[in-house]
Amino acid sequence: MVQRAHLGQQDSAELIKDLSLLTNHIRLPNFPAVLQQVLGKLCYFDTLIMVAYKQALKPLLIHPRDPAEQSATLRFYLNQAYLLDPLFNAIQQDVASGVYRLADMAPDSFQDTEYFQTCYQEFGLEDEINLIVELDKDTRCAISLGRKQSAGEIQHNELKQLKLVFPMLEALMRQFWWLQAGEFTQQTPPSAPMQQALKSFAQGVLTDREQEVLGLLLKGHSSKSIGEDLGISAGTVKVHRKNIHAKLNTSSQSEIFTLFLSHLEHMEHSPK
Repeated sequence: MVQRAHLGQQDSAELIKDLSLLTNHIRLPNFPAVLQQVLGKLCYFDTLIMVAYKQALKPLLIHPRDPAEQSATLRFYLNQAYLLDPLFNAIQQDVASGVYRLADMAPDSFQDTEYFQTCYQEFGLEDEINLIVELDKDTRCAISLGRKQSAGEIQHNELKQLKLVFPMLEALMRQFWWLQAGEFTQQTPPSAPMQQALKSFAQGVLTDREQEVLGLLLKGHSSKSIGEDLGISAGTVKVHRKNIHAKLNTSSQSEIFTLFLSHLEHMEHSPK
């Protein structure tokens, strides 16, 4: 566990020293571990995950690299569940580089989704802060700092410190990626078929509009939010939801989520 940062007590000289140390490790494999130490002095967190999202590839795990530190939930996220994640979808929509709480990006009913209840909560987190960096024109990196319930939500002064240092961290991350990207991308399989998973789920059973509603529903949008996104009324969305359940022979989001996981599994193992 990362030790709680002594907020407000890290003076400029110490910060410069830490950033200099980080700069000296840009060419070394332990750069992410040193970055974790530096961030731990700016903001308290229990977990740190660093993932790159490169066009046409599955998410690339940069840190932690030791398989012993990678939970089954993390591996499930990297292989399949990322398609429903607010962070991934924000990046797909070209969210600007910066510091974000998960709540800043998540749809209005995200915590009611089966994905959140059965997968996301397995990480045991109360709050999550994401540092999003544009590494190059095709690649974004997200440094996700997770806080468990005992730590509570991120404090204003912690968020302020992260935003203050972010421009320097962003520059260092870009240099790190420029120097070491090949190590992470050379053996990563393309994910183009997986990117079509939501569009192909229940294809031929549902209408195009019902598929649009279903995709937004799985991501955590309420009927009101779906209606605003598609330009239809919440009442019409509810009718679509009723028809979706009837056609898929389901009665809950949990059952739809199970069907979607089966669909993902099939796509994962289908010939590329």
